[in-house]
Amino acid sequence: MTASPFNGITIPDSALARAIAEFVRDTETELLFNHSSRVFFFGAIAGQQRGLTFNPELLYAATMFHDVGLMPSHSSDHLRFEVDGANAARDFLQSYNLDPADIEKVWTGIALHTTPGVPEFMHPVIALTTAGVEMDVLGLTYNQYPDAVRDAVVAAFPRTPTFKEDIIQAFYDGIKHKPDTTFGNVKADVIADKEPHFHRGNFCSVIRCSRWHG
Repeated sequence: MTASPFNGITIPDSALARAIAEFVRDTETELLFNHSSRVFFFGAIAGQQRGLTFNPELLYAATMFHDVGLMPSHSSDHLRFEVDGANAARDFLQSYNLDPADIEKVWTGIALHTTPGVPEFMHPVIALTTAGVEMDVLGLTYNQYPDAVRDAVVAAFPRTPTFKEDIIQAFYDGIKHKPDTTFGNVKADVIADKEPHFHRGNFCSVIRCSRWHG
């Protein structure tokens, strides 16, 4: 499948990209599939804007798999959902004879996509996965995309009328069974939003309650 061009960006026309799209469409909700597709375009366009050279097929893999760990079929009971998604991508890509180093770029891009302040300094596949997420979910770089480009991406892969609340709910549904995995990352905010009596882990408390003396 190939989408209409946006700033010259298209979904890679390859057997791997088609397999990724089929897998993710069969695995995720329509909400998450469309979100992930928008993340690819927004991430790739950010790469153009930043003058970065990247393999679009690897970026497509990372962006499309980045929320797979929210789905029950790929959710563990003890790992961060980001790691679950990264592991699912790694397992999928290993059957396509890719360079292991490239698979690790995809893995890292997914694993770090909710860890702000770090991915932007890493390999473009990693940096642009987070850039796409930050645009589509948080709107951090909203004004850096022309209206026509934003409108075209959303027309191809629609946002629901209540996307902001829908995506928060999707995050919660995917992680509510393992709240401890949100310690130290932004998804703790999701649990706290949905569960007012949720007590977050506290970094200072961990230090003070350790078995070390002094």
